[in-house]
Amino acid sequence: MPAASPEQLDALGRYALRLVRPGQVLGLGTGHAASAFIRALGASGLSVRGVATSNASAGLGREVGIDVIELGDVRAIDTDFDGADEVDSRLSMIKGYGGALVREKIVAASSKKFVVLVGEEKIVPKLGHRGSLPVEVVPFSEPLTTRKVAALGLKPKVRQADGKPFITDNGNIILDCGLRPISNPAKLDRELLAIPGVVGTGLFLGLATTVLVACADGSIRTMRPRR
Repeated sequence: MPAASPEQLDALGRYALRLVRPGQVLGLGTGHAASAFIRALGASGLSVRGVATSNASAGLGREVGIDVIELGDVRAIDTDFDGADEVDSRLSMIKGYGGALVREKIVAASSKKFVVLVGEEKIVPKLGHRGSLPVEVVPFSEPLTTRKVAALGLKPKVRQADGKPFITDNGNIILDCGLRPISNPAKLDRELLAIPGVVGTGLFLGLATTVLVACADGSIRTMRPRR
């Protein structure tokens, strides 16, 4: 299935404004869908404040006129709006292809509601369908961490950018871990987080409250967690 077009993501971003109220504090996600929402939010003129999940999102938010603040400036975030790389029927997700997974998880966990914006191609039967799981790692630990991750049956590779290791906004590197569809995401998450040097994984489990899906026919579908 082809990726959602920029026009579809722009429409999705505008649709998500239905879930915003003036005066709220919002999480500003990272990636194509999240950027479409940030642009729509700026164009709407709604008076809100935003906590960004990356330097890129903070810059875009300020550019379109949003009051971007720090996480420590508020007790809680009303709603976090972000994208995802995979979403299953339980609203479990893989995130981090854009490199902001740790800050994205912190902002999501700080929010009363977590709304995820995706194209229909991101809906998968089982997490790991696209064959890669990002894991953020302290650079010093990379030799040890790579061996430990490989021992779990994954195939870790340091993400590159312009011929050098990609560096996150936290000053860390990312291991893109090749894998097959995951039979037990919670168990894998625990095993990875137990490895010295792992800062966070791209597994987002039990966090999303709503997923808005831009469908190929131009409609927008709403998914919510199973009861």
